[in-house]
Amino acid sequence: MPLLTRTFLKAAFVYLILAMCAGILLALPGDNLISGLFPAYLHMLTFGWLSQLIFGVALWMFPKFNSDKPRGYEWIGWVTFISLNAGLALRIIFEPLQSIKPSLFGGWMLVTAAILQWLASIAFAINTSPRVREK
Repeated sequence: MPLLTRTFLKAAFVYLILAMCAGILLALPGDNLISGLFPAYLHMLTFGWLSQLIFGVALWMFPKFNSDKPRGYEWIGWVTFISLNAGLALRIIFEPLQSIKPSLFGGWMLVTAAILQWLASIAFAINTSPRVREK
């Protein structure tokens, strides 16, 4: 299994565990910090767990790009991984903070997080879509 695939899958498992821990915290009665965790919890499940699992398996299992680059351009795969996880980290930090004390800086960090996640999705699509073809 290629390093990039293993990295995506390991990160996916980390986010699954983090999301389950956040889910437990959300089930407890608490203050704004805990209730502000809900959007981050959803992002950990959808982008952290599911998207990274899908991205990793797709990179591994889809048909070869060509004989020289069987999985497409590896650097685009790493851009995808870094952008997705940087966006997730910003989201996990600033979603709860914005619910406690909204700020212009926090708002811009959430915009940056969304842009990074969008860039990751575009990079994945660019790198993977040529591998989707007829036999």
